[in-house]
Amino acid sequence: MSMSGRIGSFFDKFMGGRGDHSITVPVMDGALKPNNYLERIASVSMLEAADNLTIAGGHVLLTSGNRLVELHDDASTSVRSTYDAEITFLSASPQGALALGLDRLGIAIVGGRHDGKRLAANLSGQQLNCPTAAVFLDEDTLVVCNGSGVHSALEWSRDLLNLGRSGSVVKIDLGSGKASLIKGGLGFPSGVGIAGDGRLVVAEAWKHRLLALDVAGGGSIAVLADLPAYPGRIQPANQTGYWLTMFAVRSQLQEFVLRENRYRREMMETIAPEYWIAPTLSSGRSFKEPLQAGSVIRLGIHKPWAPSRSYGLLVRLDDSFQPIWSAHSRADGHRHGITSCVEIRDRLFVASKGRGEILALHHLGPIEPDDLSVFEEAAA
Repeated sequence: MSMSGRIGSFFDKFMGGRGDHSITVPVMDGALKPNNYLERIASVSMLEAADNLTIAGGHVLLTSGNRLVELHDDASTSVRSTYDAEITFLSASPQGALALGLDRLGIAIVGGRHDGKRLAANLSGQQLNCPTAAVFLDEDTLVVCNGSGVHSALEWSRDLLNLGRSGSVVKIDLGSGKASLIKGGLGFPSGVGIAGDGRLVVAEAWKHRLLALDVAGGGSIAVLADLPAYPGRIQPANQTGYWLTMFAVRSQLQEFVLRENRYRREMMETIAPEYWIAPTLSSGRSFKEPLQAGSVIRLGIHKPWAPSRSYGLLVRLDDSFQPIWSAHSRADGHRHGITSCVEIRDRLFVASKGRGEILALHHLGPIEPDDLSVFEEAAA
């Protein structure tokens, strides 16, 4: 940071919290207005740590820990293969080849012309120790988000509390096995997609925004900024627009803790990670968790507007990456930690990793902001 930048940062902090020192969080309103839609969507299957939904060869695939799983038409599941580490992303090429991110180990390719290839966690000088998302540009080229150069993908809350800015977006030539940097210095890039103009759109979680990047590298521009939650995977919708999963919400308490360096360091040194003041994919399982006093207001009832460390949020974006519709699971809900989704024919499958559940949203074409028919069909 330049001298003028450091001076400006000092005055922002001195003046009670301006700029990067502000602890305000945007309210959920408009297309992001809270509701209970995720609680009303049909359940397809229960699967521990369900994540990374994708379509390959007409089949719905997903992951559960270190297992690659197929979801069948009758809602049953079968394990296709297992790996030596947790699978952190799953991406399919147009011809059905799969790329699997392996926590701390790198990337595995299954099927296609590069079947069986393994890419190390350090490839051509580029870190792939924390692969979080990927997209095929073609059968020979893969773009990968590496969330952190310091922590593993499973340590994402530690990276947040350490104010991580070591993430990167990397392009890999699968034929030669060489990697080149597209963009570095990112705050946990956690999702990537291809926009209609050919640019990459990357979810930068710790800065609460979507960035548009040129595949050849260079500058970036925010196409959606100051989100009230941490953005994750981006999937194109079948007809128009995109789906965005948001795996946790921000809070004023969390923003305050991120700005209190001494408190944060002591908390991380003396308290077990599951009890940190940090977002999580699920909560309410232990009385030791923070925010318990604010959750049960009266008569043992958990209020939907109570403070919560976990939340469920799925957002529909238009072609310009602006929110037009959303489905929520609030503090009193159970379907939290929405980490991935995929659309096939007239159904959208949604993975709640926090709950360990696969959901199905029935729809035909774009969803209007006030359209409730998708839930009526799901309940039918």
